[in-house]
Amino acid sequence: MIAPGGPDWVYVPVEVPAGVGELAVRYRYDAAGNVLDIGIFDERGIEPGGGFRGWSGGARDSFTIGRSGATPGYLPGPVNQGTWHIVLGPYTVAPQGLAWEIEVAFGAGPAGPAFVPDPAPARAGGRGRGWYRGDLHTHTVHSDGRRSPAELAEQARAAGLDFVASTEHNTCSASLGWGGHAGAQLLVLDGQEVTTRDGHWLALGLAPGSLVDWRYRAADGVLERVLAGLHAGGGLAVAAHPFCPLPGCAWRFGWRGIDAVEVWNGPWTPDDEAALAAWDRLLAVSVPAGRLVPAVGGSDAHGDRDRVGLPHNVVLADDLERTAILRAMATGRLWLAGSAAVDLRLAATAGASSAGIGERLEVPPGREVTVRLEVRGAAGCLARLCTCAGPLPEARLAGDPATGEWATTAAAGWVRAEVRRPAPAGPGPMVALTNPVLLGPVLSGRPPA
Repeated sequence: MIAPGGPDWVYVPVEVPAGVGELAVRYRYDAAGNVLDIGIFDERGIEPGGGFRGWSGGARDSFTIGRSGATPGYLPGPVNQGTWHIVLGPYTVAPQGLAWEIEVAFGAGPAGPAFVPDPAPARAGGRGRGWYRGDLHTHTVHSDGRRSPAELAEQARAAGLDFVASTEHNTCSASLGWGGHAGAQLLVLDGQEVTTRDGHWLALGLAPGSLVDWRYRAADGVLERVLAGLHAGGGLAVAAHPFCPLPGCAWRFGWRGIDAVEVWNGPWTPDDEAALAAWDRLLAVSVPAGRLVPAVGGSDAHGDRDRVGLPHNVVLADDLERTAILRAMATGRLWLAGSAAVDLRLAATAGASSAGIGERLEVPPGREVTVRLEVRGAAGCLARLCTCAGPLPEARLAGDPATGEWATTAAAGWVRAEVRRPAPAGPGPMVALTNPVLLGPVLSGRPPA
């Protein structure tokens, strides 16, 4: 029995004898007001970087691990003799407590060859330097999604995407098999949705088979060290759906060390409106200090009703290659779109100088600046520019394509664009959203990387 206020993680030792070819686990629990996640570590231990062999959260009530294969979310390989640990994660515990039961079975397992990983290549068929479209937040049957990797890849292509990030909850199993599904024209970024009790974040740019630990809270002071390890390997950290009202989803870690904020998660909702407002406040602090923390989006697609690519990111990268895409994201050279039918360009000009999304127009603070927005695929929508001092007057996009121009000064600090559908009251659903063009000299610190 797990009581309310008990530990976040309960480790159940399992003694595995010699000669086992397959391990099967089934569990059940009192579901009245309770949610209980599950995973497993092998004889190498439960410490980060140790014997992780899989995680399914609450997505399934059983799993199998064998030499040749395993249930999605779990890692195939030898079932060695020693003390394994099933890890239980009581996500919610009702006042009456959480009763649980585990069954473990050992077997010879089916005969077959040893599992051979087939990761996705680091490069796909690109167009050199250009704008590439990609969804940074997706799920398959390897965590709590309903699509297979093959189905996700097919729908990403149908949505007009060039790349997709694989971000399963607390497991790296999908990264070992993407090579058979990516194809020549779709780039797959290996990642993980690091699902903690104090918020979720996306670790992007992981090496195939790499895992980021998730067993901590904000008060533990662990995240900074975890992010340092991610950054040392060339990865990026994105705070995911920071205002999602579901248990454990609200972001409580702060922004230190975070590389980007997911301000648009799936169809536009009040949660996204709150994330956008929080990101604006973050810009007010970070941009004067010489650091741009970009906004990104992702579909967070799980089931058939979730549209892959709603929204997605349009990234200006040197090629369709992992490092190039991540580098462009880190510098804010991207904008967000609700579909591939929408295209835009945003530029700020002062005299002979011009800068685009994620770039800086270095002119004196009082210098007049002309900002030009060109939009395709959004006729009838409303466009507006936002600055450090607030929004500029909005304009209706009468044609397709449509162009608007606004005048401001470099004292505005930055300028970003929003394209929304009209609404009878309040701001309408988002159609497209850009990262800012930075205006004026760097006031302190270092310029954005």
